[in-house]
Amino acid sequence: MRNALVARTTGETQVSVNIEVDGTGNSEIQTGIGFFDHMLTLLARHGLFDTTIKAVGDIQVDGHHTVEDTGIVLGQALAKALGDKTGIRRYGTAFIPMDEALAMVSLDISGRPYLVFEADFSTGRVGDFDSELVEEFMRAVVTHAGITLHIKLLAGKNTHHMIEAIFKALGRALAEATRLDDRIKGVLSTKGTL
Repeated sequence: MRNALVARTTGETQVSVNIEVDGTGNSEIQTGIGFFDHMLTLLARHGLFDTTIKAVGDIQVDGHHTVEDTGIVLGQALAKALGDKTGIRRYGTAFIPMDEALAMVSLDISGRPYLVFEADFSTGRVGDFDSELVEEFMRAVVTHAGITLHIKLLAGKNTHHMIEAIFKALGRALAEATRLDDRIKGVLSTKGTL
């Protein structure tokens, strides 16, 4: 089974993530930030990852530390669960509509962290969540999971819909990239390592 439990405690947050890559999309998410919980639930469901995330942070300041640190720990857990990446398809791309919004996510579980984030949101907040934290979360995940990630918001007016399309697309692309393929011997690289 490809699973991992990672916990991290700082002066600002306490975060734990338990992830089962070969799951069914069940999740238990508690970060103290309602909209962020909703997005992480969508990520787990559309990625078919069984996921438990518990985060306690200084949200009386704002959500930045909690969101970023959750991304760090999620990235670490994903990397740990995938191990040496033997047999994974490595690449994943998804185009996901959410009403008027359309998001494209394309990624490579390459071991080389890189983020291209092209999304302009209509509003600065959705509920108790700062829209600019989407990019911070994605940067934290890719840095600690070793993923090259391209996100492009192709259409949208409603910020909730735009962010939701991005998280669903990330889930679908990760589901594709982490999938095992018995035709792949070792890792999908001419170098022999990822």
